Amino acid sequence: MLATLLRIVLVVAAVAAVDVLCRLGLIPAQVLPPPSRIAQALLTLLASGALTADILVTSRNIALAALIAIAGGIAAGLALHAVPRLRRALEPFFASYYAVPFFAFYPVFIVLFGIGAAPIIVMGVLFGIVAMIIATLSGLDRVPRALLKTAKLYRLGPLATALRITLPSAAPHLMTGVKLAVTYCFIAVIAAEFILASEGLGYAISYAFNNFETLRMYAIVLLILAASIVLNGALRAIEAAGLRRRGL
Repeated sequence: MLATLLRIVLVVAAVAAVDVLCRLGLIPAQVLPPPSRIAQALLTLLASGALTADILVTSRNIALAALIAIAGGIAAGLALHAVPRLRRALEPFFASYYAVPFFAFYPVFIVLFGIGAAPIIVMGVLFGIVAMIIATLSGLDRVPRALLKTAKLYRLGPLATALRITLPSAAPHLMTGVKLAVTYCFIAVIAAEFILASEGLGYAISYAFNNFETLRMYAIVLLILAASIVLNGALRAIEAAGLRRRGL
């Protein structure tokens, strides 16, 4: 509690200091408007409904990308855990996966999936799914052998064992994977909208930047920052609630 309060105080103090510097002219307005003006501009944009359509588009893209990445990552993790040889063959690729510059392939995604939401969602999935696979494998590796022997004793099939034994036991690691997958999908979708979209918050930032609408650009950036903080806090709360139910 004290640490959280200290972080809040430090952030508020830093923002206040930047606001003073901006209003004194030490930081040019065309570089960074005062944070208080940015917050006011964001409230005005939200109240006017100017960002509603972009918010809905981006939220849809992130939600679809995250759901596909999480479900696909868990399924792939289960499959790889059941085939150790294939897992050992792919693990080096997982280790270097995030060094691949996926955004360099966006023309290929446009050719394959067309212009619209599809290539953006695919980009999000590509960023999130491997984090989910790795977390799933990590959780499955730590399932107590006694539980697996119990499953064999009761003659549970692979699907029943996964649903009743392995996945519930690996839940803490899976939740870590969910948090990472959602975060990566969030980042990838916003970034992809800069270059692949004609709508969405990423496109709105790019449009404001290209038209020298500095205050509007920073207001949308603030919205994305606030949304990421709220999303991360919600995921942490869900994880904490799950751990309390398990007595951890």
